[in-house]
Amino acid sequence: MNTTKRPRNGERHDDNKRMKTGKRHVAVLILARGGSKAIPLKNIKPLAGTPLIGWVLRAALDSKMFDSVWISTDHDDIEKVAKSCGAEVHRRSPEVSKDSSTSLETIQEFLRTHTEVDVVCNIQATSPCLHPFHVKEALKMITVQGFDSVFSVVRRHQFRWQEVKKDSHEVTKPLNLNPSKRPRRQDWDGELCENGSFYFTTRDLVLNEGLLQGGKVAYYEMEPEFSVDIDVDIDWPVAEQRVRRYGYFGQNTLVRLMFCKVSGCLTNGRESGEEEDSISSRDIAGICMLLKENVEVVLLTSSTDPVAQSVAKKVSETTDCSVIQVGEDPLKDLEREVEKREFKWEEVAYMDNNKPDVNCLKKAGVSAVPGDALDVTLGAARYICSSVPGMGAVGEFAERILLQNRSAKPAAVEAGLQ
Repeated sequence: MNTTKRPRNGERHDDNKRMKTGKRHVAVLILARGGSKAIPLKNIKPLAGTPLIGWVLRAALDSKMFDSVWISTDHDDIEKVAKSCGAEVHRRSPEVSKDSSTSLETIQEFLRTHTEVDVVCNIQATSPCLHPFHVKEALKMITVQGFDSVFSVVRRHQFRWQEVKKDSHEVTKPLNLNPSKRPRRQDWDGELCENGSFYFTTRDLVLNEGLLQGGKVAYYEMEPEFSVDIDVDIDWPVAEQRVRRYGYFGQNTLVRLMFCKVSGCLTNGRESGEEEDSISSRDIAGICMLLKENVEVVLLTSSTDPVAQSVAKKVSETTDCSVIQVGEDPLKDLEREVEKREFKWEEVAYMDNNKPDVNCLKKAGVSAVPGDALDVTLGAARYICSSVPGMGAVGEFAERILLQNRSAKPAAVEAGLQ
């Protein structure tokens, strides 16, 4: 008797390939529709200097656990940002791009198009505090422990009461406590609630059963500090503070050297002759903090820009940072500087806002542009400042570098680099 299971719902498997390799294709899928109503283009709005989808993409890619990482979108701008972050793009159809479209329908369309995928890991773009270790541990529950679906939860200690409709004569009643024996928080384990960070499941469950949670199902518990879900604009400032403290800023590489163009970063890049009356105190403070933490700061000027030279001289005298001149190809000049110090480019931070600097922005371990950056540099930078040139952008980037270094120091000490 032939017991081969026939695909249903139009599904096609590449069974021969799977039998030969014995390995399932595991894909990340992040849903990022362009028609967000509460926050227009929410999925690419900068959050703490990084487009929202960039946070979860960084965690997924750095986990090194996935055969492919995808964004499902219907919008050109989201596609552009996704590709700049290292993701592949699935252009969803109009049928699953409506306000009424469900996540399940969109994932089903993706799987029918990408028949190589066996396990789909739907990560929510609105969960910017996700770390690589979260997805690694959750995925192993499927690939090693044999679960069919795994989703994220967080433990909440909240007493719930039954809702009473307005003008109703009913009275409320407790749903998860006995008021006469009201427990203290430390005496109660709380309840597990979905936090919406991710849903990992198999192809079969999604296409043949119409489920994201089913079969042999398990939950993965995340700590409350990592459970951030952005639904409305008012959440944004709160999320930014949480991300700056608990977000994943990339692989643990200690920044040892910062290159910063004076014109367009410390100054607003006005025409020569318009001398700046003052330099932002936040920028000066940021440079001083970097130097104090043993991060060398080198200001970059041009032989054709006397205003930038004058500003660099003032900052150098105030902070004791270095100044060098670069030509039309900054990367060529700076390669020598990095090699002279015996550093790797992964240990370099770079900040500028001009087209000739795109290669430096891409090559540096961490890079930034001011808030008024050109489109060509936006796609190359890893961090987008909320501040503009001459108004604290350099100081903001310095704070970002120090955050990364704080998270990187334990690994550096262990490796004997400190």
